[in-house]
Amino acid sequence: AGQSGAGMSDTDSFFDEVTEEVRRDQLYGYLRRYGWIAAVVIIAIVGGAAWNEYRKSTAQAEAQATGDALITALQANDAAGRAEDLAGVVPTTPGNAAVQQMLLSAAQSNSDQTDAAIAGLNGIAANGELPEIHRQIAAFKALLLQADTMSADDRRLQFEALAAPGKPLRLLAEEQLALIEIDAGETQAAIDRLQAILQDAEVTAALQDRASRLIVALGGTPETLPQSQG
Repeated sequence: AGQSGAGMSDTDSFFDEVTEEVRRDQLYGYLRRYGWIAAVVIIAIVGGAAWNEYRKSTAQAEAQATGDALITALQANDAAGRAEDLAGVVPTTPGNAAVQQMLLSAAQSNSDQTDAAIAGLNGIAANGELPEIHRQIAAFKALLLQADTMSADDRRLQFEALAAPGKPLRLLAEEQLALIEIDAGETQAAIDRLQAILQDAEVTAALQDRASRLIVALGGTPETLPQSQG
C-alpha cells in the first residue's frame, strides 16, 4: 500500500509538472502571438506620458518667454515706445494675448492712441475664450476711456450691465453710475447710490473712502454699516 501511495504521488507530481509545462508553453505562445499588443500598449502609455511632460515644459517655456518679452517692452521710457514694443510681442495663448493687449491699451491711451486702445479692450471684452473677470475689466477700462466721447445715456446702460448682481466689478460700476448722476445733476440719486455702496458687505476700504468723500462733497452724511463688536 505504501508503494502504491508513493507511486500515485509520483504520478501526480509528474502530471503536475507536465501541466505546468503545458501552461508555460501556452503562455509563451500567447506572448509570441499577441505580445506586440502589450508592447504597443506600453509604448503608448510611456509615449503619452512623455508627450504630456513635453507639452507642459513647452507651454511653461513659452509663457516665460512671453513674460520676459512683456517686461522688456515695459522698460521703454515713453508710452509711445512701450506701445510699439508691446505690439511686437507675440503671445501664445488667449490669456497671454489678453494681458498683452491690456498693457498695450494702457500705453496707447497714454500716447494719443485712444481709439486703438478702446478697440483692443473691446476685443478682449468680446472674447468668449477668456474668463469673465478679464472681459469685465476690459469692458470697464474701455468705458472709462470713452468718458468724453460716448453719451452719458450709453455709458449709463453699459455700466448698469457691469453693475448687475454677481458681476465681479459691480461696486466699481456703481461708483461710475453715481458719477454720471452727479454730472446729470441728479444729486440725491447719486447720494443714495453712494450710501448703498458704503453699506455693501463687499466694499473695499479704498472705495469706501472715495464714496464717503463724494457724499460729503454733495452735502450728505456718510452712513456706513455699524462696526461689529469684537
